[in-house]
Amino acid sequence: MTTNQTDLHLNKITGSQYSVSRNLDTGNVEEIKVYKRRWVVLFLFVFYSGANAAQWIQYSIINNIIVKFYGINDKWVDWTSMIYMIVYIPLIFPGSWFLDKMGLRITALVGIVGTCVGSWIKVFSVQPDLFYVTFIGQTIVALAQVCILSLPARIAAVWFGPHQVSSACSVGVFGNQLGIAVGFVLPPILVGNSDDKEVIGSDLLFMFYCFAGFTTVLMVLMIFFFKDKPPTPPNPKRSIIPAIGTDSEASFMQSLKSLALNRNYILLLISYGMNVGVFYAISTLLNPVVLKYYPGHEIDTGRIGLCIVLAGMIGSVVSGVVLDQMRKFKETTLAVYAFSMVGMWIFTFTLDTGHIAVVYGTAGLLGFFMTGYLPVGFEFAAELTYPEPEGTSSGLLNAAAQVFGIGFTSLYSELFYTYGDIPADIIMSIMLVLGTLITGFIKPDLRRQNANQEIVAHELTVSTGSVQVPASGVAIISSEKLKNINT
Repeated sequence: MTTNQTDLHLNKITGSQYSVSRNLDTGNVEEIKVYKRRWVVLFLFVFYSGANAAQWIQYSIINNIIVKFYGINDKWVDWTSMIYMIVYIPLIFPGSWFLDKMGLRITALVGIVGTCVGSWIKVFSVQPDLFYVTFIGQTIVALAQVCILSLPARIAAVWFGPHQVSSACSVGVFGNQLGIAVGFVLPPILVGNSDDKEVIGSDLLFMFYCFAGFTTVLMVLMIFFFKDKPPTPPNPKRSIIPAIGTDSEASFMQSLKSLALNRNYILLLISYGMNVGVFYAISTLLNPVVLKYYPGHEIDTGRIGLCIVLAGMIGSVVSGVVLDQMRKFKETTLAVYAFSMVGMWIFTFTLDTGHIAVVYGTAGLLGFFMTGYLPVGFEFAAELTYPEPEGTSSGLLNAAAQVFGIGFTSLYSELFYTYGDIPADIIMSIMLVLGTLITGFIKPDLRRQNANQEIVAHELTVSTGSVQVPASGVAIISSEKLKNINT
C-alpha cells in the first residue's frame, strides 16, 4: 500500500456518504466536509433577505392610509411595490456577474448596506409633501434586492452537503417569505387609520425607525460573521468545479448562451415567472380587494397576507424535504404548481362569502402551494442547468418573475378598478392553468443529480481492500461499499 493510500482520511458528510478529495495543485488529500458555521451564514441570510423583503409590501398593505397621508392616488402606492420588479430586470445580468466574480460575502454586504441606507432615507420622508423622498428610499432598497434574490441556491451549493442542498435552499427562500410576512402584518398594526395626519405621521415615523434600526444591527452582524465559503468543499461537485474551471473561470456570456439554448430551462423560466407574477399581483392589491368586501378590516388584510406567507413557509420547507428525500423534481414541481392553480380558483370564488374566516382559510391554501413553489423552482433550475452557476440560473428566474409581476400587477390593477375583483382573479387563475400546462412539457433532465452518479460510477476505484483517489481529485464511497471494504 502506498503512502498516499495509507494517509487517506474518510470523513462522514452525510448518513450515506463518505468522501475524500485530492488537491490537484499539491497532490495532497483533502476531506470533503460540512461546517457548523454554515448555519450561521444561512440564518444571517434569512434575516438579511427578510429585512429587505419586508419593505416591498409595507406601503401597499396600508394603501388607503398612504393615499390619505401623502395625498396621492392608488397607482402611486402600487408603484412602491412594482419598483422592486422594475429595477431588478435591467440589473439581473450585472448582479449575476457580480455574484460570480465577487462571491457571496461581498455581494451580501453590498445588499445589506443598500437596504440600510434606503431604510434610513425613509425616516426623513414623514411629511405629506415628501412622498418623493420615501419613494427614493424605497427605490434604493429595491436596488439592494439584486444582491439577495440569487443567493439561496448559491449558499446551499457552496456551504451544504449533497443531501442538504434542497433543504438549505428552501430555508434561504424562507427568509424572503418571512420578510414578506412581516411586511404584511406589521404596518397595519403600527400605522392606524386616523383622520389626523399628525397621528398617521407619528405612526409612520415609528415604523420607519423600526425597520432602519433592525437593518443597522443586521449590517453589523453580517460584516463580522457572514463568510464567503468554507475552508474545504462540502460536496464532491464543489471540489471538482474549481478544478476544471466550470464555476470560477467560465465565461458569463457562455453561461447565458447555454441557458438560452436549454429548452427545459426556458419552459421553467416562463412557468416560474407566471406563478410568481400572480403572487406579486395578489399581494400588491390585497388591501383594496379585501376591503371591498370587509370595510374597516385593515388589520385583517395584513393578517390574511401573513397567512398566505406563513403557509408558504411551511410549503417551502415541506417541498425542500420532499426533494431531498425523493429527488423527484419534475413530479414535485408539477404537483405544487397544479395545486397553486386550484388554490387560486378557490380563492377567487370565496372572497364574497361574507365570512372573513373563509378568506383566511383559502388564502392559506393558496399560499402553501404558491409561495411553497419558490424553492422548488430554484432547485429544479439548478438541476436542469448544471454545471452553470446557480446565481445565473436563479437570477434569470427572478428576472422572469419581475417581468411577469409587472405585467400581471398592472393587468390585475386595471381589471380590478374597472371591472371588479372576480374578472381580475379569473384572469390570474387562467394564467396559472397555462403555467401548469407549460410545466408538464418540461423534461426531467437532472444534470446535477446525474453528475453525482457519474462521479460515483467513473471515479471510484476500490482494489484489494484499499481506496485510491482518482486523478480528478474526488472519490465518493457509499456506506454499503465502505462496509464491504471494512470486511
